[in-house]
Amino acid sequence: MYEQASHSLLNEILIELKPEIGKHRMRHFYTRLGANFYAIHSLFRLLYGDRPAFKARMLSLVETLASRDMERAPGLRKSDLAREKDYNWFLSQKWVGMALYCDRFADDLKGLRANLSYLQELGVNLLHVMPMLDCPPDNNDGGYAVRDFFRIDPRYGTTEEVESLAATLKKRDMLLALDIVVNHTSEEHEWARRARAGEQKYQDYYYVFPDREIPDHYEETMPEIFPETAPGNFTWDAEMGKWVMTVFNTYQWDLNYRNPAVLIEMVDIILFWANQGADILRLDAVAFLWKKLGSVCQNEREAHLILQLMKDCCQVTAPGVLFIAEAIVAPGEISKYFGEDAINAKECEIAYNATLMALLWDAVATRSAAVLGQGITSLPNKLERATWLNYVRCHDDIGLGFDDNDIRRAGFDPHQHRRFLIDYFTGRYPGSPARGLPFGENPKTGDARISGSLASLVGLESALESGDEAAIDAAIRTIVLLHSVILAFGGIPLLYYGDAIGTLNCLEYLADPAKAADNRWMHRSTFNWNKAKKRHESGTVEQRIFNALKKMIALRKEVTAFADFDNRQLLNVANPNLLAFSRTDPQNSRNRVLVLVNFNDAAQPLAIDGLRGHGFFVADGMRDLCTGERVAAENDSLILPPLSCYWLTD
Repeated sequence: MYEQASHSLLNEILIELKPEIGKHRMRHFYTRLGANFYAIHSLFRLLYGDRPAFKARMLSLVETLASRDMERAPGLRKSDLAREKDYNWFLSQKWVGMALYCDRFADDLKGLRANLSYLQELGVNLLHVMPMLDCPPDNNDGGYAVRDFFRIDPRYGTTEEVESLAATLKKRDMLLALDIVVNHTSEEHEWARRARAGEQKYQDYYYVFPDREIPDHYEETMPEIFPETAPGNFTWDAEMGKWVMTVFNTYQWDLNYRNPAVLIEMVDIILFWANQGADILRLDAVAFLWKKLGSVCQNEREAHLILQLMKDCCQVTAPGVLFIAEAIVAPGEISKYFGEDAINAKECEIAYNATLMALLWDAVATRSAAVLGQGITSLPNKLERATWLNYVRCHDDIGLGFDDNDIRRAGFDPHQHRRFLIDYFTGRYPGSPARGLPFGENPKTGDARISGSLASLVGLESALESGDEAAIDAAIRTIVLLHSVILAFGGIPLLYYGDAIGTLNCLEYLADPAKAADNRWMHRSTFNWNKAKKRHESGTVEQRIFNALKKMIALRKEVTAFADFDNRQLLNVANPNLLAFSRTDPQNSRNRVLVLVNFNDAAQPLAIDGLRGHGFFVADGMRDLCTGERVAAENDSLILPPLSCYWLTD
């Protein structure tokens, strides 16, 4: 019955479409709309069925989809059709990404296009450009406080230059990922300015209250994201004379998705950037999309419904475009952002594997894989047609969000262990070589996150200062082994700009009043092209790191077992300092790789008895893909050198 009503409504909407849309020949659009309309209508009804003018809102949404479909370029339509046919294309092992700031890497979009050869030399073929949309010059949160969703910040260039970048990347068989900030706007956005001026329509785009009664109820259960710099979740706006919800910073106003107009506006924005040539759209802060009194206002069911609706709408107009869920949440919540379907991703095809990232840093500090192994065992399953984004460092801080039970199983007290990790990476722990800073330290709870560049956190900065060659070598080995895990683990590896040449912390941000209070800028430095040139000088730190990563990336692309088809098996080894897992090509079980990683700074034995049960005959010798050498066991043990990684094949 309901399906018939949905079909009837679709016919009514198609009749009422604007004449220029109704007459336009859009065969694929109508086919996809028909295939997805029941889901779109059902979700829209669940979220907004009790709102007045429901049918008019549905018509507005379909008109938005049709208008953006009319604008979609022939080349993008061709790509859509190819990806619909080869729907597992993004699970291939050939994709390797890098995240960077356009201005900090190459000044502007023209400079970025001119320096794509650096990425290709390394083997990167997925480029994630951090936010470039128009923001205020000061209060911009590194691009995440958007003032205009349809305009590129003039410092970077123009929308046309984004299209040119996308076209250039496609010619080089590279992908473009762009950010869409879906949770909030800058206080200088037109919607916020009109809300300030008293327009009720735009005050309804946000969570706005005349007094503290309801905000105080929210505050009872909502955590503070930035307790040091932006305590609380509401800000008094004197000009408007009201309180507005500001979960992240006082100048970032949270959007109210209880209002269907907000959802339609954001779908329009998503499709606009899909039409500029983006292959992947990173949706920022998706866990926060729905606020509910009496809850922490994260991971609500309605937030998932919104993402499902956004995905279904994108499937109609730009089905070749993927979504990344930026949801840095508890391990048990992360996989939910793929969706609840048993196979297909109903929300986002890609999600950040923040748990693995945090676990890798635990292994660095403890020089052991004990917690890492437990945490991997507890990682939630992904859907078949979805994948993880695996990373070591990114633009953000490091949160220690892995599960307390995994810490206990490894033999540690969760609170004390996290305190140790914070102290270790901020250099407070005796003997620690790390040079990080605590971020978002909460004096009430003692919780903190960690800022710092990869190289400085693993001890390269302190080693270079002391001139300790052994310590320099250990830091380089650590950088390489961390990347060896994300390249082999299963998913899309995402490198961070500067890490391939050992970029250290930068303290220039302290001279900028707009950045001085946010120490995450210490690992958002300007890319040093003179330092990058040293990657071609034999024996330099830069050359040793760059060449090692370049080689592993090239090898990854050749090994079909590294494609992400749920083909990873964690192997139980007796030595807690070691991580061992296998990857097997589902099309050819003889094509497999044994990945072994030693996080300890001393050589470690691995008894081969346990490996025999999995069909690995190490005693007879296996070939290490990274070195090309045969590796054989002696006295029933394989000896792994300090801070080393093996990719072994039969």
